[in-house]
Amino acid sequence: MDGQVTLEVAEGVGVLTLDRPAKHNAITNAMAAQLAAHAQAINADDGVRAVLLRGAGDRAFCAGMDLRAIEAYRTAWDFRHRPDYPGAVRAIRKPVVAAIKGWALGGGFELAMAADIRIAAESSRIGFPEVTRGWVGGGGASQMLPRIAGFGQAMRLLLTGEQIDAAEALRLRLVEQMVPDAALEDTARALCARLAGLSPVAVQAVKAAVRQSLEAPLTAGLAYENEMNVLCLAALREGTAP
Repeated sequence: MDGQVTLEVAEGVGVLTLDRPAKHNAITNAMAAQLAAHAQAINADDGVRAVLLRGAGDRAFCAGMDLRAIEAYRTAWDFRHRPDYPGAVRAIRKPVVAAIKGWALGGGFELAMAADIRIAAESSRIGFPEVTRGWVGGGGASQMLPRIAGFGQAMRLLLTGEQIDAAEALRLRLVEQMVPDAALEDTARALCARLAGLSPVAVQAVKAAVRQSLEAPLTAGLAYENEMNVLCLAALREGTAP
C-alpha cells in the first residue's frame, strides 16, 4: 500500500500516524478515507480520551495532499467532493494534539490547525505554497489563519507562500510550544496522557465551548458555555461522569 493512516490506542490515548514517510506523509485519497474512518471510530470509542496526531519518520509531519491524488479526479466537480481530511480531524470530539516535525506544508498544516494544540519540533518548516501553484488551499487555511495569527500575518503567509521556521510559528501563535526534535514525541505523549486522565465529559465540554467561540456571537457563546457547565454538573451529580 502506498501510504496509510494507522490508529493505535493505549491507556486512553489514540495515536493517529500518517505513515508515508518516503513521500513526506503526503495524503492520498485512500489515506484521507482512512483518516475519516479513524476519526469516526475515535468518537465512538469511550476508551479514547485524547488523540495524538503525528507523521511517520523524521523529515515531515505532512506535505499536504498528494498532487497525483488531485490529478485522479476527472473534473473539478468531482474534486469538490473529495474527502475532507482536515475536516475529519476537526470533527473529533476528544482533544487532539498535533506533534509537528519537519515539513508541514499546505494541507499538512491545515491538518495541524484542525487539532486543538500544536507542538512543534525545532526543525519544523511551515508554509502554504498553494498560491505559487495557482490555487488556494481548501482545508481551512484562509479561515483559520486569520483567527489564529491575525489578518495581516495570514495574508503574508497565504499571498507569498513563504515558509517560516518553528520559532516564527511560535511567535505568530501558530503553535503553542516549541521543543527540541528529540523531545517532541515524549512531550506530546505526556500532554495526551495528562488530558486522558481528566474527566472526558469536562474535557469534551471545554473543547465544544471553545470551538463554539470561533463561530458564535458573544451572547450565544456565553449561553452555550453555560449549557456545557450544566451538562458537566449534571454528569457529576448523577455519577455518570467517568
